[in-house]
Formats: sequence, C-alpha cells, structure tokens
Amino acid sequence: MSTDGPADLLPESLARVLGDYERHLSAERGLTPHTVRAYLGDMAGLLEHLHRLGHDDVSGLDLRSLRSWLAKQQSTGRSRTTIARRATAARVFTAWLARTDRLPLDPGSTLASPKAHRTLPAVLRADEARALVEAAATLADDGSGPGLRDVAVLELLYATGIRVGELAGLDLDDVDRERAVVRVLGKGGKERVVPFGRPADRALHEWVERGRPELVVEGSGAALFLGVRGSRIDPRAVRTLVHRLVADVPGAPDIGPHGLRHTAATHLLEGGADLRSVQELLGHASMATTQLYTHVTTDRLRRAYQQAHPRA
Repeated sequence: MSTDGPADLLPESLARVLGDYERHLSAERGLTPHTVRAYLGDMAGLLEHLHRLGHDDVSGLDLRSLRSWLAKQQSTGRSRTTIARRATAARVFTAWLARTDRLPLDPGSTLASPKAHRTLPAVLRADEARALVEAAATLADDGSGPGLRDVAVLELLYATGIRVGELAGLDLDDVDRERAVVRVLGKGGKERVVPFGRPADRALHEWVERGRPELVVEGSGAALFLGVRGSRIDPRAVRTLVHRLVADVPGAPDIGPHGLRHTAATHLLEGGADLRSVQELLGHASMATTQLYTHVTTDRLRRAYQQAHPRA
C-alpha cells in the first residue's frame, strides 16, 4: 500500500477505524481490490497527518486538519490531479465517519479541492486500430491456442470498450453469440450487456471451438480466456499483449487495454453514437466521464480543420 505515512505506525484507535473502513469498501460497496488499496492508501496518509497534529482518534478530524493535509500535499509537489483525487477520497471517508456516528458532523462536506486537469486520452485512429487487429490476426495463422486467444482478446476489447478486469472475469456463458452481446460485471458489481460485431464474433468462435480446448485443464472452470497454463487469464498478460502489438503499428501511440477502451468510445462517438448510449456501453456512473471523449473528437476536428482549411 502506498501511503503518506505507514498504516502500521498509527495508534490502535486510528488503525481500527482504517480496518473498519476497508471492510466497508470491500464488503458493502463492492469496490475492486485496486480501488480499495487506493482509498486506504490515501486515508492512511490522512490519519497519519492527524496523528502528527496530536490526535489519537478520529474525533480530532475537522475541516482545518483536512485543509492542512491537502496543503501538505501541495507543499511536497503533488499534482493538482493527485490533490483533487485525495480530497475526493477524504470526503467519501468523512461522510462514512459521520454516517456511522464516528463523527458528529461531516467536516468533508465543505472541503473544496483544486479542479484537476483532465488530459485527453491517447487513442488510435481508425486506420491504426484496423492495422492492430490485422497484425493480431497473423498470430492465429498457425491455429495455435494462444494465437487464437490473443486475436479474440483484441477484437473483443476494441469492439466493446470493456475494462481489462472485466474481460479477464468473463465466463463462457457470459457470451451470447446468437444475440452478439456479452454480459459484463463492472465496478461496484453492476452488470451490463454490451454488443459486439462480426469480427469479434468470428474471433470468439475460433477461440472457443479451436483454441480454448488446447489450453483447457482440469482447473480451468468456466473462464472464457485462459492463460498458457490453463487458469483464468491475468489482466497483466492482456496489458503486455496490447502494448506489444500496438508497438508494431507505425506511428501509433503507446496504449494498453484502457487505451483501446478510449479508442472504442471515441470511434463510437465519431460514428454518430449518442453520449447516453456510450455511457451505458462503457458502464460509466457519471455522464461527465463520458463527455471527456467529446473533447477528443473536437480536438481531432480542430486539427483536421487547421490542416485542411485555407484560412484556418
């Protein structure tokens, strides 16, 4: 866990609160282990700061201590994005403290934070995405299990825009080829159904019928995608695959599975899909997250105008 102050140096009362909060995030909110670690890392740092201010329990947590904690982040060179994220994490934490009667009032409800700079995500152009999946198709020329799997992985990521963890968690019965949709379990345990096209359908068919039997072992269970040893594929293996194949596409930015998610969303919007539909497909809780992709398409439009218009 990455923190501003090690959690094991906290007084017992503060460490106990942090443990209770971890159980709340995991069991009640159903957050992913990665998200839980991020929240706990930030809040361990806040509680360590509170302890340095002379408080051994959360009753000393108020707006002033929250602000001094954020000021410390700024003085140590943390970016605006990091400070904004930690301020958000603090507000979630203090709301939980108040709701569970650990604090009489929620000091985070009036905590302001710097507006984070939202950078445009790197995405592939349509021709680069086509070159990527064509390059992947060469992996399956020998009909090997890993090659057929890698093609299906890339086609499905680009076709659906699902997260790498969502892809790794798919089971065989999550794919409905008759309806050309895949059932995905997203953040917070929320389920959604995402359609895919014919190239992904063909790749999935080849993988399930010809490739998967080559890798399946007794303990494979119902996992859709398998690693070379027959267990459910690891998201890290998927990231390595995407980075390796994108590197072979001339001029393409270095992106991983999340970059393919950005790419799918951008191409959907450029093709005429409405924001609400893209929000549902990607599983975004907030429309504001989906609207980031409109900035990408506008930026591309501006570059095209500047290159093509004689009076740009």
